[in-house]
Amino acid sequence: MIVLIDDAAFEDRNKQLTEILENFSSRLAGIEAAAIVSMEGLPITHFPPVLPHNVDDTRVAAMTAAMLSLGERAMMEVGRGELVRILVEGDDGYLISVAASNKAVVTVSARKTVKLGLIFHDLALVAQKVGEVLA
Repeated sequence: MIVLIDDAAFEDRNKQLTEILENFSSRLAGIEAAAIVSMEGLPITHFPPVLPHNVDDTRVAAMTAAMLSLGERAMMEVGRGELVRILVEGDDGYLISVAASNKAVVTVSARKTVKLGLIFHDLALVAQKVGEVLA
């Protein structure tokens, strides 16, 4: 995790963001990890503190920001309105990303057993909360 500013206000904000992710992750079965990354592709925080499968949070942050940027551009090019979310589906699960503000993205890694409707709903609420904390 990269600390961008070393002061009490930043640490308090980071703690709030981590608690939001922890609460979200504990409410829905099937969520393996959740992260907040900057639009520039830098990790802000994630839960759990140690990511599963030895995942590198810096690489995930960079890929998440790139996917969101490409998704926004693609939606603009095809005239389908504003991007709501990015959903990447693999054999064993999903990676779902939602813009939380013009500063950050919330991304979630989930198993195939997760109920997508619930995660989409709750992830939208989490993104709103994250945006408020970062405002």
